Amino acid sequence: MPVKKVNLNTTYISERVSNCLSSISCCALTTVIAPMGYGKTTAIQWYLNRCARTEKARVIRVSIYSDSISILWQSLQNAFAFAGLDVLKGYDRPSDAASAALLTDELYHALAGGQPCYLFLDDLHLLTDARIACFLCHLANRLPENVHIIAAGRDRFLPESEIVRLGSRLHRIEAKQLRLTREELSAYTARCGLSLTDAQADQLIASSEGWFSAIYLQLCALTEQGTFPDRHSNIYQMFTAALIDPLSPENQKFLAVMGLADEFTAEMARAITGRKDTDAVLAMLTEQNAFVTRLPNGQNFRFHHMMKECAGQVFRRLPQSQQNIYQTRYGRWYENHEQYLLALNSYQVSGNYDAALEIIRKDAGIHLAAVKPEEVLAFLDQCPESTLKEHPFSLLVLMRRLFTWRQVPRMMALKKLLEDSILEHPEMSTEEQGNLRGECDLILSFLMYNDISQMSRLHRSASRQMSRPAISIRNEGSWTFGSPSVLMMFHREAGRLQQELSDMNECMPHYYKITSGHGLGAELVMSAEAAAMQGKLSDAEILLEQTRARIHAGGQMNMTLCCDFLDLRLKLFSDTAGRDCVSTDLRHQERDALLRQHNTMWLNIFDASSAYYYAILDQEEDIPPFYREHALNQVNFLAPCRPMMEMIESQVLLTQKTFSRVIGRNEELIRLCRSMHYALVALHLQIQTAASYEQLGKRVSALGILKEALQDAIPDHLILPFAENYPFLKELLPILAAQEPEESLTALITEIQSLGKQLETQIRTAAGTGKNSPLLASLTEKEAEIARMASERMSNREIAEQLYLSEGTIKQYMNQIYAKLQIHGNSRAKRQQLRALVTPESH
Repeated sequence: MPVKKVNLNTTYISERVSNCLSSISCCALTTVIAPMGYGKTTAIQWYLNRCARTEKARVIRVSIYSDSISILWQSLQNAFAFAGLDVLKGYDRPSDAASAALLTDELYHALAGGQPCYLFLDDLHLLTDARIACFLCHLANRLPENVHIIAAGRDRFLPESEIVRLGSRLHRIEAKQLRLTREELSAYTARCGLSLTDAQADQLIASSEGWFSAIYLQLCALTEQGTFPDRHSNIYQMFTAALIDPLSPENQKFLAVMGLADEFTAEMARAITGRKDTDAVLAMLTEQNAFVTRLPNGQNFRFHHMMKECAGQVFRRLPQSQQNIYQTRYGRWYENHEQYLLALNSYQVSGNYDAALEIIRKDAGIHLAAVKPEEVLAFLDQCPESTLKEHPFSLLVLMRRLFTWRQVPRMMALKKLLEDSILEHPEMSTEEQGNLRGECDLILSFLMYNDISQMSRLHRSASRQMSRPAISIRNEGSWTFGSPSVLMMFHREAGRLQQELSDMNECMPHYYKITSGHGLGAELVMSAEAAAMQGKLSDAEILLEQTRARIHAGGQMNMTLCCDFLDLRLKLFSDTAGRDCVSTDLRHQERDALLRQHNTMWLNIFDASSAYYYAILDQEEDIPPFYREHALNQVNFLAPCRPMMEMIESQVLLTQKTFSRVIGRNEELIRLCRSMHYALVALHLQIQTAASYEQLGKRVSALGILKEALQDAIPDHLILPFAENYPFLKELLPILAAQEPEESLTALITEIQSLGKQLETQIRTAAGTGKNSPLLASLTEKEAEIARMASERMSNREIAEQLYLSEGTIKQYMNQIYAKLQIHGNSRAKRQQLRALVTPESH
């Protein structure tokens, strides 16, 4: 048979497959599902290359090599950057539904336009996290029509519900479309320069069942040996016999070693293998072997998974000492290129614990946060204690990470090793010892979270001993763990507010010194919040502006957002100088600006502030969706801030008049806040609960809870949380004032009432009076006036007193109003309908 010009690496795409691929451009999502070796990647690459030529399409290719979401995220960032898109630059990996939704919005704006865009995710089966498939479906339903997602893998990954939801937006390609027919086999072999007899073609199609890899490997054997392989051989035996065994021992070793890499360059291959002829070796392999390909960027090479598997088997036959040498070389390469997760893995596999610990120190725990806690614990189990003690700075980083994972016993075990390390190294300078001991104290202070006096003691100790900033805390990280309020975090106990403020003022300068100003301005924010809680709005305003001046251009966005939360709360009170209701459009603009900074935690704080503000103003439609639709379970909050977010959700529920739900959930939340010493959050929850009982007509329960909340507030003179809920409490407050002769209680109630009336004025300003509403045209002037007063939650008795009429007359007016406006239902439902008609812009 002819052997000249045989080229089995020829790309062959049949007309049938080409037609099948053409539907990709009509669909939002295409899945290509087939076992290994069916030519999935080859077919999609051929199609995308054609789209790039004919449509000038933008193509983003991402190869998946493991089940690591963190490594996938880095691959996505690199792929988008290579395609000329910086939308993912500096973006933290999404970790929950909220951050995934944020990413979707970002991608929509970045990719929208006339230019076709294809995002190709290859080998998706390696990702075992089911959320990935759901996110791809979410993207497919949300991205603009010019964007097409292609996902290739060995297994079906779409839930049936998502398949139904996508409908015609989904295109599915499976093995039956990719399998070669008898006629296509003949066309392929002819293109390769082979001429098979009919018997050989029949034998080949029967034994391979159209499986491209099996066909390719058998043709390789036929050209090399003149015969097809033993039909009892498995695919890996065929692969090794056809593509690895014929190579020289040096090139077999090259394949074995480089098979460990997901992708690599010629420069990387030289560094890992130590060979200088890597360019020639790679040119030979890509020319003769369809399972070694050069990627579209022209620089990187990739082994097919079948090649990686067989190469891995060869690598594992090398002596262990050689395996460790190559793994260490990989670690050094990744380390030099700041790919710390990959470096850490390579050093661990090689048993080079010293190098692994040096990576942990150098990375300062940033990428370590993406590693599963059990993997770090396993590493600590394997690493000898003597080695750990040689790396005290790495111990600090590990202690900080273990605290975050709530692995306190292991954290304290590392503290003991750190102390032993210092004692066992007398040659260590006094300054270095002080830095280690001081940073250890700083980390231990987190165990005293929200006990400022105890934290302050450790911060002062750390400050005295340290001569440099801490290495285990990032200056740009969130100081409040994602809470919009400093005071809510650190007010522990009724009656101790002034001492807590004093402790905070003493503590924070020491903390700033050793963390390069992390959380700068926190003590001023807390003081400003305390003044606001006590009704000293002008003092709060002054402190707020002082805080802003101090943190200006300091990069402490967390503190800026805490200022924003307080600013919104001050805007709720109309007599505060120069303060009007915030424009919803302006709020959206501010969020868009924040969105561009790609920090999900900051956006969560911003949305929490907005949710609380619009809930108090009774503007439900402006409340961010995750609060309005009660989907906080989809947001990955850090544990210390979750009670604050849950309290804000209860405020939204109160505005939505789901009073029973507020009562039901707040009971457990109050217990949680008391166990965490969140006195101010617990106070808010008590007030919401009292308001809900009152709205349900259970006044005795409401009075009891409200009285308890007021007694808790008296020692620190806290009035703002009550004033913010004044529309719900205003009938209860005078009753309590009449029942209780205690002067401090009645004085507090008086201040609450005064401030609460200011809030009502602001709510009316925000909602508008409704005078010009065409819906009220059928009402007389008196009826319209009464309708507006009723829509402001005034009772019939209050309206009667203000208009100098009897309560019975007001009831008659209300019945006339309901009849004219065709409002029906029970008393509560009719009031809600009336409010919607009178002030439609707030509903």
